[in-house]
Amino acid sequence: MKADEKKRIGELLHRDKAIITDAVEAAAVREFARVASEFFELDGGITFSMHEERGKSCVSISFRINRVKNFTTLP
Repeated sequence: MKADEKKRIGELLHRDKAIITDAVEAAAVREFARVASEFFELDGGITFSMHEERGKSCVSISFRINRVKNFTTLP
């Protein structure tokens, strides 16, 4: 197998693993929102995006908060 064929097959396999379905994305957003709400008082929803960077898949999650929840307990 030639080097260019190996490279092309490798790229196809990587792209296949990087595709996220709508159902998986929705489940991930729900879970990220649940975890984020344990630490922050959220102000709206969560923005989720996935893109390629330097040959790797990158996930970005952003959300606005009203406040950070305080876990400090008083004696």
